[in-house]
Formats: sequence, structure tokens, C-alpha cells
Amino acid sequence: MRILVTGANGYLGTGIVEAILNSGNEVIAVDFNTDHVDSRAKKVACNLFEIENPYEYFGKPEVLCHLAWRDGFIHYSNAHIDDLPAHYDFIKKMVEAGCKHIAAMGSMHEIGFFEGSINESTPCHPTTPYGIGKNALRDLTVMLCKQNNCVFQWMRGYYIVGNSKFGSSIFSKITAAAEEGKKEFPFTLGQNQYDFIDYPDFCTQVAAVVGQSQEQGIINICSGRPEKLADRVERFIKENNYDIKLQYGVFPDRPYDSKAIWGDSTKIEKILNKR
Repeated sequence: MRILVTGANGYLGTGIVEAILNSGNEVIAVDFNTDHVDSRAKKVACNLFEIENPYEYFGKPEVLCHLAWRDGFIHYSNAHIDDLPAHYDFIKKMVEAGCKHIAAMGSMHEIGFFEGSINESTPCHPTTPYGIGKNALRDLTVMLCKQNNCVFQWMRGYYIVGNSKFGSSIFSKITAAAEEGKKEFPFTLGQNQYDFIDYPDFCTQVAAVVGQSQEQGIINICSGRPEKLADRVERFIKENNYDIKLQYGVFPDRPYDSKAIWGDSTKIEKILNKR
């Protein structure tokens, strides 16, 4: 299949493009610049929101894998609300022109404060502009896909573990600090439990979702189990042989973070087992 991947040069995009290519599908990779994108992809550097007819312009892709999103780690950024109409307009143009398979990246922050396992029926009460923006785009994309008889997949992402220093996650920040030679890293108490998924597994799961159309709706991109933040970060430091120690209790926990939250992995496991 020919799969259009937006946000292809970002932290998630580069690995997802590679995983889709490895699965045997063709990729049109779109971003403001594409210098980190796998050379096997067809690269298009542009502002996708300025393209009048994106479906035609990008070669009539069978699938849209929409990853593009600004300030994903800055949960109170105005961009999450300011950019929402542009995301909606872009997806609307794609489906109305003929793209019949829409897969977009969501976030567990759509849920808001919740404790326990999240499935596709879990009510959403987002509490940050990031969660509110993603939740609104999901509702709008569902509507567009129903109106145009399209495959709808919403890939709800959880906590990604990766050692790229270019990301904005706790793991990227620790990697950057270790490479700078720092010996200590200020930290929370780390008692909250989250669903952690290693970066390569995350990319593989996304590629598996967009490469099929049988499983639709909200699909958790997750490990399916909770783990204490402190335990996962300590393990991450050991896995990468970093000479750095955590300074516990320097920062408070974010008030909107749940004490224990993880994804129900039933649907993604079904997809992976069918490959």
C-alpha cells in the first residue's frame, strides 16, 4: 500500500516510517524538512496545511497515517487548540477527495485523570489543551470517516521509552544529561505507575495498525501493563549503562497525572498475532 505519513521527520515519525517500510509498504513522508527520514521513502518537504488538494498532491495514497502535531510534550501550549482547525481541514480534504483509510495518532492524555486499564469505551475527560485538542480531533475524524465511509483508526499512544536525546520525554532528557557528563538528574518520587512501551515496539505496533483495516476504532499502542516510573527509569539507566543517579523528590508529581494508568492491549495483540 501507499501510505502518507505526516510529521515524518519527528521523534515518532522517523521510526514509524522505517517500520512501515520494513513491513513492505510504500511511504510518502511529509514534514517541514525530511533530513532524518529513511532514504527508502518518497520525501516531501512542505507545510501540509498549505496544500490545496493534498490527496492529489501526495499521489493519491491509500492510507493517511497522521502523526503531525506541534508541542506534544508541552501539554499547556496554545498550539494544541490553535492548530486544531488546520488538522481538521487537512483530514477533511483527504477523505472528501478519496482517501478511504484514516489512521491518526492519539494520546492517553485524552482520557484525563483516570486510574486503571483504558479501553476504547473508557470515558474521556481531558484536563489539558493537549488532551482536549487530541480528543476533539478524534471526534471530528470519527464524524468525517462515517460521512465518507472510510476506515477509521485512532492510535492512542502511551509512554514511550527511547534513548534518543532529541526527544522531550524523561528518557530523552536523561540521555542528554548523561551524554553531557552530568552525574545527577532531578526527579519526582517516581511512584506513579504508567504503561511504558519501548520505542521500536511502539513503531512496530503503529506500522501493524496502518497496514491492515480489519481492526478499527480506538487502538491502544501500549504494553498492556503498569510499571512504577521510578522502576522503569532506573532500569533504563542500567540498560544504557549511564553513569547518572536520580535525585528523588526534587520535583512534585504533576497534579493531572494519574497514580496508575495503562492501556488494554487486546486489540493491538490481535493485530500483531495476525501478521
